[in-house]
Amino acid sequence: MELLEEQIDSLGTLEERIHQAIELVTRLRREKEAVVAGRDAAIREAAAAREQAAQLSQELEGLRAERRQVRGRIEKLLSQIDSLGAA
Repeated sequence: MELLEEQIDSLGTLEERIHQAIELVTRLRREKEAVVAGRDAAIREAAAAREQAAQLSQELEGLRAERRQVRGRIEKLLSQIDSLGAA
């Protein structure tokens, strides 16, 4: 009788450990899914940021070119004003 009780206790302990393992695996799967979703969101955000940075870089280069043109035109105008003053 005592042997049977020990076997039942052992079976109960094993059953409890299996349930704990199942709960652990389930929790770890949920955590993994959350981490993967977070990673995917971060990848999308990084791609959007890179795209925006490229657009801003192009815009900046355009503004610099425009500034060079304006500076050149102003220098020409100043040169013409100086030549009028010298005449």
